[in-house]
Amino acid sequence: MNSDSPSSPSLFITLTTDQNKHMSDRKLLEIKNLVTEFRTDGEVLKAVNDVTFTLNRGETIGIVGESGSGKSVTSLSVMRLIPNPPGTISGGEILFHKDENSSVDLVKIDEKEMRKIRGNDIAMIFQEPMTSLNPVFTCGDQVMEAILLHQKVNKKEAKAKTIALFNEVQLPRPEAIFDQYPHQISGGQKQRVMIAMAMSCNPSILIADEPTTALDVTVQQTILDLMLKLQREKDMGIMFITHDLGVIAELADKVVVMYKGKIVEQGPVLEIFSNPKHPYTKGLLACRPPLDVRLKRLPVVSDFMKINDAGEIEEIGKSVTEATQEEIQTDAERAQAHKEMYAKEPVLKIKNLKTYFPLKKNFFGKVTEEVKAVDDVTFDVYPGETLGLVGESGCGKTTLGRTVLRLVDPTSGEVLFKGKPLHSMPTSELTNVRKDIQIIFQDPYSSLNPRITVGDAIMEPMQVHKLYANDKERKEKVNALLERVGLLPEHFYRYPHEFSGGQRQRICIARALALRPQFIICDESVSALDVSVQAQVLNLLNELKRDFDFTYIFISHDLSVVKFMSDRMVVMNKGVVEEMGDADQIYSNPQTEYTKKLIAAIPKGRLQDIEASIKEKQEWRKSTETPA
Repeated sequence: MNSDSPSSPSLFITLTTDQNKHMSDRKLLEIKNLVTEFRTDGEVLKAVNDVTFTLNRGETIGIVGESGSGKSVTSLSVMRLIPNPPGTISGGEILFHKDENSSVDLVKIDEKEMRKIRGNDIAMIFQEPMTSLNPVFTCGDQVMEAILLHQKVNKKEAKAKTIALFNEVQLPRPEAIFDQYPHQISGGQKQRVMIAMAMSCNPSILIADEPTTALDVTVQQTILDLMLKLQREKDMGIMFITHDLGVIAELADKVVVMYKGKIVEQGPVLEIFSNPKHPYTKGLLACRPPLDVRLKRLPVVSDFMKINDAGEIEEIGKSVTEATQEEIQTDAERAQAHKEMYAKEPVLKIKNLKTYFPLKKNFFGKVTEEVKAVDDVTFDVYPGETLGLVGESGCGKTTLGRTVLRLVDPTSGEVLFKGKPLHSMPTSELTNVRKDIQIIFQDPYSSLNPRITVGDAIMEPMQVHKLYANDKERKEKVNALLERVGLLPEHFYRYPHEFSGGQRQRICIARALALRPQFIICDESVSALDVSVQAQVLNLLNELKRDFDFTYIFISHDLSVVKFMSDRMVVMNKGVVEEMGDADQIYSNPQTEYTKKLIAAIPKGRLQDIEASIKEKQEWRKSTETPA
């Protein structure tokens, strides 16, 4: 992933030639010079600007770019789901080839004809299953609705087809999930329900818009494998939209890189990964945490390009390899830092901590069944350390973090902060201690009050704890914090909805810093961010750690991010500690099967993996070809 030159040029030529030969006569979707505009306050924004690419049968195109690059708007344009007003498809063609002999321009057909195609021939998996599924209908009813709409079957047949689809997408207990509501199943299961809904009418094209964002690496791998399996069975074309080039490496045949509404680079997946041409592509490739080396700082897009006064891209002229090599931390540097760190007394001690939640009680109120969210966990955290906490959803990571903060009361065990027992501390004393221990939550959208300005949101904890003499002095401190996290003083008076996801997370970080804490818990604080924005936030957290001598517990399901951030790593599974030790050592030499499974599921984006994937796809395609 972090290489600019092909590992084997001859293989690259063979692979791409054979691939193109196979695909050239199997056109499924042609997008030509597509322009999609949005009109607001008299201004026209070209969200998609002169986009052209082709999707073939049995092919996966990966569309990558940051939020706002035009990825999702391109997919919504294909589905004819652009809200009008304010949006409109103002130019270009979207040619859908129903078969080898006929095609239709989706831009020109009327809505009645488009409804026949939408959900039937072209289906879409939306980014967020939490909001895409209706909370008042069961999962089964929602999939049945699509079947009844597009197929001439009765309710009994539709139910049988739905349960068969649930089996096909590997949902556990499909009959039970048929009758369950979305809130009763996990995120990965919701996403499988969405896939089942999309597959219900055997579409020719499947559009997947960030279908694995914020999922565990193991669930993500299952979803990717499932999509490949369904593609092969149905000979579908897939448009896979994501900001993560690591995922694209696992799945795609071709890659389309978008930036500010335009395609800046496209080509076969091996070519893009081995020899990226555009500086933006290089930035996206470089900013995902590498697994083979330890970096002091992650490269970001601005290391490869800048925007001049005329709004044009200027290349800085650095390769991915050069940008990475500049930031490598040696083993000797790391060993010396650890020697100094672990000579100190721990700042946090967790001893035999248990946090159980009751599930069932008998007639007399006695708990008969319970969830052991945190089950006999013991570890120390040292001053200046980043302790990574990793595991699948439901493993107890977040509950452990909340228990440390006493947002959840423990069932038993001890939590000692600077020798003081947080688990038994009176509320009045705990309030003062909480100034020193802060949390940055996962979701920057729900963590900020939409009704107050970001300046007031940051200033609020200062007022509660009576820091500084007056609001004038507090405002000065807030402006200094905004600048420290890469924002401007004038942002003080703006509301959360006026900021991007990455900017909101910076605001949340500034809010956590407002009380000058010593210990910060980062609970999935970068999981929902673009990979490029994620790199910026991770770098910021490390800078703040060095400048203010912070100590972190860094919670994430993404083992590659945890490895980059952490000195030591704790791997949790079903409430217990599976493994604990140096982050690099756990990655290079995992001791338990569970940790090995987590590591194996990480999208690595290595050239040898891409080459192996392409060869495997070619062999499969040859095996399915009918002899002349």
